Amino acid sequence: MKRKIVRVSILASLALLPVGCGGEKSREGSEVKRPVVIGLETAIVSPVEIDDYYETSATVKAKTESLVAARMMGTVTDIAVREGDRVKAGQLLLALDDRDVMQKINAAQAALGEAESALASAGKEKELAKTTFERFSRLYEGKALTRQELDEAQTRKNVAEFEYERYREMVKRSRASLNEALVYQDFTRVSSPVDGVVSKKMIELGTMAMPGVPLFTIEDTSSFRLETGVDESLVDQVKKGITVDVTIPATRMSLKGVVSDVVPAVDPRTRNFLVKIEVKGEGLQSGMYVNVRLPVAKRSAILLPRDIIIEKGQLTGVYTIGSDNLITYRLVRLGKKYGDKREILTGLNPGEKVLTAGLERAVDGALLQEGHAQ
Repeated sequence: MKRKIVRVSILASLALLPVGCGGEKSREGSEVKRPVVIGLETAIVSPVEIDDYYETSATVKAKTESLVAARMMGTVTDIAVREGDRVKAGQLLLALDDRDVMQKINAAQAALGEAESALASAGKEKELAKTTFERFSRLYEGKALTRQELDEAQTRKNVAEFEYERYREMVKRSRASLNEALVYQDFTRVSSPVDGVVSKKMIELGTMAMPGVPLFTIEDTSSFRLETGVDESLVDQVKKGITVDVTIPATRMSLKGVVSDVVPAVDPRTRNFLVKIEVKGEGLQSGMYVNVRLPVAKRSAILLPRDIIIEKGQLTGVYTIGSDNLITYRLVRLGKKYGDKREILTGLNPGEKVLTAGLERAVDGALLQEGHAQ
């Protein structure tokens, strides 16, 4: 019984075998009809020389940051600004108690007035003594006076001149004392040294300000600086004065910066050296996170416009044209961005042809009609 079952199975298999072979031959012998596309533009892939970039990150800092302190001790009686306020150079930030300084000013003004009055009186005495001596001289020449009387007039004239000079010096000292008191009065008014923004306030109303102790931090917002670490292997390639690309992820703003300083000393912990970059632009604020691209070398690469790179799900590719005008969707691996273009790392070779216009009508596996290829 078992032998009969095996014989029947083998016969059934042999009966089906010729039918399957005949189907394959039929498929191989059939012709594939491909759609024809016209009016598409093409271009030959050519390598170009580009900058090879080193990418890193940095934090925006104000190029100039001023710590403002008082030059004398005093109680804070008025605070004119708050954190975040924009100020001008010379604008009042705070005022200190100036009552003792005002007393010194009043005393200096009184002393100056007294000295000026004494100087005016001494000036009159000097003129009188001079006139008397000139009269006595004429009388002496006419034998109307003795030599002793002339000498006495000469002495009075000399004393009057000396007193006048002494009071004139007294006026100078009094005026200097008044100016000194006025300078101390200026010290009771703390002003901004630069145009900028008050980034930090470290004093409160009624507290005691001490000489040299910071009260405010003023950031000059006219220009900013980036400080970033660069790998030690590039220490001979990053030079002062080169232009770098700066991108702010938060605002999607792109701008240019210039390397202002290169500190070649390498940090033993990070194996990086410090690069300082000056940057200007609307919307920049201290503390912003930015991406930095520094050109370090030249190399050959394939760049294609972003609008001819087609994404299909998670796949990225371009339409290529073969020698038989067959349109093929070719997968590529993308590299860095260069303006409105992307670098093609793999998937394309120089000399190949790609579609550049009319991509919305391109079909993978279609034929591009010869007469309309460019």
